[in-house]
Amino acid sequence: MISKAFAAYAVAERRRSLPDEVIHAAKRCFIDWCGTTAAGGVKMPATGFQRAFSEDIGRGDARLFPGGEKATVRTATIINAAASHTVEFDDVYGPAAYHPGTPTVSTAFSLADGIGVNGLTFLRAVTVGYEVSTRIAETMGRPHYNYWHTTATNGSYGALFAAGTLLELDEEQFIHALGSAGTMAAGLQQAFREDCHGKPIHGAHAAGTGLMAAQVAKEGVTGAREILDGQVGFGNAMSENVDWSHSADGLGKSYNITRITVKNHGCCGHAFPAIDAAFEITAKYKISHKEIKSIRIGMAKSTVDICGGKTHDTFFEGQFSLAFVVATGFVKGRVRLEAFSPDALKDPTVSALAQKCEVFIDHEVDDAFPLQRKARLIVETQDGQTIDYMQQTRKGAPDNPLTDAELEEKYFELVTPELGKDGATALLSSIWSIDKLDNIQKLPI
Repeated sequence: MISKAFAAYAVAERRRSLPDEVIHAAKRCFIDWCGTTAAGGVKMPATGFQRAFSEDIGRGDARLFPGGEKATVRTATIINAAASHTVEFDDVYGPAAYHPGTPTVSTAFSLADGIGVNGLTFLRAVTVGYEVSTRIAETMGRPHYNYWHTTATNGSYGALFAAGTLLELDEEQFIHALGSAGTMAAGLQQAFREDCHGKPIHGAHAAGTGLMAAQVAKEGVTGAREILDGQVGFGNAMSENVDWSHSADGLGKSYNITRITVKNHGCCGHAFPAIDAAFEITAKYKISHKEIKSIRIGMAKSTVDICGGKTHDTFFEGQFSLAFVVATGFVKGRVRLEAFSPDALKDPTVSALAQKCEVFIDHEVDDAFPLQRKARLIVETQDGQTIDYMQQTRKGAPDNPLTDAELEEKYFELVTPELGKDGATALLSSIWSIDKLDNIQKLPI
């Protein structure tokens, strides 16, 4: 029963001292979460959630970010999670195509803020949520991602283990909470094959589900003990040929939170290696976008399925169009959130180049997915030159990470518009020393 191994780890982690590199990685995840949540918290659907749950806002001890408005723990968890997944700039665990920060950090912060724990306890909760949920997500494998949104399904486990750590669940309570979270895990990919708010709703649901599972387990509510590996459990129902025998390997010794991809571009992460290839081709071959006759973009099947369209009339469509983001990369040399403003989406130069793009499934790229994120760009120039370029990774990945300085640059870009320069600076300083903070409620959000 794999649930027992995960539960035992979570309890044991409370008695261990986190390695320095893990503490640092957890701080980075929180900094990145603050950036994405600040940008998303002032947009739909987060603002719609605020109106819908208005009776729970203005009371309680948790806070919404940005702004710090009080709310109940459950409502803060749900709204903060929706906000953190809204602008598609949140972190990724590449081997599972999973955004752990949205459900895990949202739940950990909202609950820690609500009950007033110290900063190190908060970082431990984040770490436990990342470690368990990334392993479950990776075990579920690529077949799971054919129909299910990994952040929606596996995210409930990240939220559960973060919340359970803060609530100090014992091993049996963790097992029951896992059973409850598992039976409520859901989220279909159709929700982001169309222009709607389904993706942030997934994050909100996962966070809220995980929190509830932990809270009710604390009060004696039981769940299925074999929800993951049972005959009709999560693995068999939502994937194919799942092998749980090594899922708990390395827990407490090798930390996945140190291997998180921090997004460098403000769009779907599947497109990143293609954008990076555009940058590399421009720099290496000294070509201008004006010289390009055609671009063929070779990607994994999952990427083509999700990002293969050329339509880019809306913020969402632009973020999920390989043609548009690659064209933007060639024309502007940068693909951050301003690339999807109404004016940028109508840029005639970018739109014209996007129409010259053709997306196809490249078998070498597809075979490597999701463990390695590659892209092939075949660029034909007006003078007849053909450039066939294979990008081997994506900026922000563990093998090509954002430095702390680059992470801070992204943070200020996203947080300063909401908190101001002084407010953003004060919060960042507090986060870098959060392991010394005696109460999360003192964070200046």
